Amino acid sequence: MKLKQLEMALQRLSGFPRPKAAFEQYQTPAPLAARLLYHALMKGDIEGKQVVDLGCGTGMLAIGAALLGAESVTGVDIDERALVVAQENARLLDAEVTFLPADLREGGCEGRIGTCDTVVMNPPFGAQKAHADRPFIDCALSVADVTYSIFNAGSIPFVEAYTAQRAEVTEMIGGAFPIKRTFAFHTKDVQEIEVEILRLKRTV
Repeated sequence: MKLKQLEMALQRLSGFPRPKAAFEQYQTPAPLAARLLYHALMKGDIEGKQVVDLGCGTGMLAIGAALLGAESVTGVDIDERALVVAQENARLLDAEVTFLPADLREGGCEGRIGTCDTVVMNPPFGAQKAHADRPFIDCALSVADVTYSIFNAGSIPFVEAYTAQRAEVTEMIGGAFPIKRTFAFHTKDVQEIEVEILRLKRTV
C-alpha cells in the first residue's frame, strides 16, 4: 500500500462521537497518521512486527499499522466508547486489531499489555493537564524497543531529558496538526499546531 492510498483509507474513519476535553480527544489527522506510519514502515518497524497503539482513541494509528502488514496490532485506550468506534472503524477497513481498555496512568503496562516491537501513539500534549504525556512515554518504553510518537514542536529537549538513560531520540519529522473547533474554549474554526514525530529507541 502506497502512502497516498493509506492516507485515503484512513480518511474514511469516524472520529470521537462525544470527545472529552480532559482526555484531549482529537482524532489524529489522516495525513499525519499516514506519514508517521509510512516512515515507520520504511524503517522496518511495522511490517511483520507486533505493534501497540497507546491512547488509540478511534483507532487511526492502530488500523493504519494493520493495513501496512503488522503481524499483530493492539490498540489501548481509557475511553471504552471510543473503543467501540475503533472497532467499527477496523471492520470498515477489514483491519485486524485487538482493542483493550486500560488507564495508562495506573502503571503496570507490561503486565497488562505485554511486550511488543513497536509503539505508535499520539498522546495528550498536556494542554489540559500538565505532564499528561508522561505515563504514555513511560508505558511505551516499558513495552517496546522502538516508539513513534507525536509531540508539540520543540519538545525534543524535554523528551531527551525525560527519557535520559532510558532511550534516545533517533529521528524527528516535522508536521502539522489541524484542530477543528471542538470545545467551548476553542476560538477558531481550525487551529493548526506545529508538531514533531519523534522516533525513540530504547537504550536499556
